[in-house]
Amino acid sequence: MQIRMDWRAVKFDWNKARAFLVTAEEGSLSAAARALGMAQPTLGRQVDGLEKELGIVLFERVGRGLTLTPSGLELLDHVRAMGEAAGRVSLAALGQSQALEGTICISASETYATVLLPPLIARLRQEEPGIQVEIVVANHASDLRRREADIAIRNFRPTEPDLIARKLGEAQAVLYATPDYIARLGNPRAPADLQRADFISMDHSDTMRKGLNQLGLGLTEANFPLLTESFLVMWELVRQGAAIGVLDAHIGDADPLVRRVLPDLEPLVFPIWLVAHRELTTSRRIRRVYEFLAEGLKRR
Repeated sequence: MQIRMDWRAVKFDWNKARAFLVTAEEGSLSAAARALGMAQPTLGRQVDGLEKELGIVLFERVGRGLTLTPSGLELLDHVRAMGEAAGRVSLAALGQSQALEGTICISASETYATVLLPPLIARLRQEEPGIQVEIVVANHASDLRRREADIAIRNFRPTEPDLIARKLGEAQAVLYATPDYIARLGNPRAPADLQRADFISMDHSDTMRKGLNQLGLGLTEANFPLLTESFLVMWELVRQGAAIGVLDAHIGDADPLVRRVLPDLEPLVFPIWLVAHRELTTSRRIRRVYEFLAEGLKRR
């Protein structure tokens, strides 16, 4: 016997399903709202609406976070598959576009989005006025497969097989501080002379301290009394003489208010990659912007 489903009776709102998916992956409504760029109450209403439509409870509160119920766990794989399929449809449709008109979404860290991209985008708009540009400022890696961006500038090589990447070169990260702050440290000449200095950390991990200690600085957690995830905030703290910061030498050397700390110290070296989804290379618009950014960033 063949069972036929009346699809007219099926009511399923993808926006609500997406709200559920991102909330499950982020672990809380607040984190999911930030990831989706919407207000937390709006997101909560979408999740509640999906629960009412399906007649099941999807989440249980555990402390300040959420955990999936057995019903939520069972639904998660199906919704995740729907999201991946929707992304493939969107990518395939965009890949067939040969028009140079339309929107391009570029993801970059706060530093690159503020300093490197603006002059390039200004020139791109002169050469291709039909292309509108959206810049996503993200210090984390945007998910290109889910269309969080069309093109991304990253400091690591992607491992996903459906992403293409071009290495544009390598950047050098250097220690910077104001001349007054360096003088207060006694004008240090060797890495060990910085053990009394304050540094600004960019995240809760220990990556920066470990990297600097490999250069012989011998720093402890006490050397990092300041923390911010914003490169702009970090740099302004450096410019105000609050502590030592680490930044791309191309950017730091151009600021007249600061100078290098221990100029002969070996820099921290990291690669610069330009990344896009493989299917996007069949789009004339995406390909035009990708090649334009590759040429411009490599020159800079």
